[in-house]
Amino acid sequence: METFQYWSASDLDDLEQRYRVNLVNSLSGFKSANLIGTIDPAGVTNLAIVSSVVHLGASPPLIAFINRPDTVERHTLDNLAATGWFTVNQVNVDCWQQAHQTSARYPRAVSEFEPTGLTAEFSETCPAPYVAESRLRYACQVVEEQRLAVNGTVMVIGRIAELQIAGGAVGRDGYVDIEALGTVAVSGLDSYHRTRRLGRLSYAKPGAPARRID
Repeated sequence: METFQYWSASDLDDLEQRYRVNLVNSLSGFKSANLIGTIDPAGVTNLAIVSSVVHLGASPPLIAFINRPDTVERHTLDNLAATGWFTVNQVNVDCWQQAHQTSARYPRAVSEFEPTGLTAEFSETCPAPYVAESRLRYACQVVEEQRLAVNGTVMVIGRIAELQIAGGAVGRDGYVDIEALGTVAVSGLDSYHRTRRLGRLSYAKPGAPARRID
């Protein structure tokens, strides 16, 4: 029988701040690691690593991510308000350390591309920068922002306007083999992981056990 550590709501409130941040951020398990690319009206590019990108729907293709409260300078939110565009760039095994470094608090005038050594690329569709080192990336136009009353965070919802995936990773049924792209996952705030697929399963139906389809 497993032995569990236990925290009540008041126990969590009483924890030392950094310990509580690490603990609660670890609870959601493995998360996607993505770099959000934006640009300001003066042409200064910005990169921010986030682990909150989620799928909202396929028709139309919508994604969302959570931005921390703007009680201090939030360059990403400011750039989105000015341009309405951002890119999502999946982090892989070849750039995860550089991607992590974008979480440092650089001044507004400093583009994270410069100190991290990452490379900006642009397309005709979107003014915001792509990360050249990313193998799965897409451009989004902001369609909605929701400020969450519970903690002041901002949910940014974007519609995918352009998608780029390195060759050979997309199957006949549209499934993207992100392991083939070397995509990494993140847990907590600072732990990066390679994954190992257990298998793909058939569409679940009552009375019909799922079967392996890979």
